[in-house]
Amino acid sequence: MSSPPLRPPSVRLNALATAVPGHDIHHAFIDWATPRLADERVRALFARMAARSGIDHRWSVLPPTPTGGSPVAPGGFYDHPGLPPTSVRMAAYADHAPDLAMQAIAALGDAFDPARVTHIVVASCTGFVAPGIDQILARRLKLAPSVERVLIGFMGCYAGITALRTARHIVRSQADAVVLVVSVELSTLHLQLEDRPEPLLAMLQFSDGAAAGIVSADASGLELGEGISLALEDSAEMIRWDIGDTGFAMHLSGEVPGRLREALAAPPVRERLFGGGTPPLLAVHAGGRSVLDAVEHGLDVPADALADSRAVLARFGNMSSATILFVLAAMIARGAAGQGLAIAFGPGLAAEAIRFDA
Repeated sequence: MSSPPLRPPSVRLNALATAVPGHDIHHAFIDWATPRLADERVRALFARMAARSGIDHRWSVLPPTPTGGSPVAPGGFYDHPGLPPTSVRMAAYADHAPDLAMQAIAALGDAFDPARVTHIVVASCTGFVAPGIDQILARRLKLAPSVERVLIGFMGCYAGITALRTARHIVRSQADAVVLVVSVELSTLHLQLEDRPEPLLAMLQFSDGAAAGIVSADASGLELGEGISLALEDSAEMIRWDIGDTGFAMHLSGEVPGRLREALAAPPVRERLFGGGTPPLLAVHAGGRSVLDAVEHGLDVPADALADSRAVLARFGNMSSATILFVLAAMIARGAAGQGLAIAFGPGLAAEAIRFDA
């Protein structure tokens, strides 16, 4: 008589920590971008949109100038004819990304024990280096050579969800696994010379940040549930990131919020996400005020349902894949309890989500 199949273990996010650089560049960017708009009416529109962005601070690994100026000031990183080439930006990524990731890992405190780590999953879409960030971190942390590594690259803002889901799959298949999950994004390395309001407003959203977590079968922390993937039809060009000679150029269509609102309001999508109801906790990628407004209206939830996401947007801006982890960290820090859904949006246009129970 055969034994019943073993149930996969319950998987939990045991700890989660975040880190940002110390250089706030938000208002310096607005001061740089505004005079690039030749039409006075367009400048006024840009100023109104910047004021209504819901963002108070954005952080950059790029250091101030010797006189305290921003990266776009004389003597700053971007004080270069035609802007720095991609090679210079990738050299900066190789220098700064591991350091910022290490800050987030250090913030885990005693929850991180390098001797227990069996796997490392790293998400990053704002740069490339080989050996990869996963190898660099493993070496700096003195992880065992046998630690298995996964690098999730260039997926965009929803890669933080993909990292959590990957860690969950690992633990469900190997019950004694301890997975270090890291997201590190240096979006401010990709400033472009633009004189149109749409791309300037897109750049206005982005910031640098890192998050680190421990995922295992240990019975503490936030329980991770089923992952959900949704790709919207006829939307491939709405969010795109093109690698050029001067960094990565973001294309963010103004139609994205409306498309998201329409998609999330559709009964089949709501059924796929919520199974007929809405969980009490919603961790939504803070991709911008208009994105959060679209989610709020598309799902028909109260304004305070996205309070954690709006607070993260205000304090940190959009840190690509790290952002959703910052939102979850904010929920954990305030002691939020109940079933929830974490969801993020990115290139495609697509959504990645994961259920959780706090």
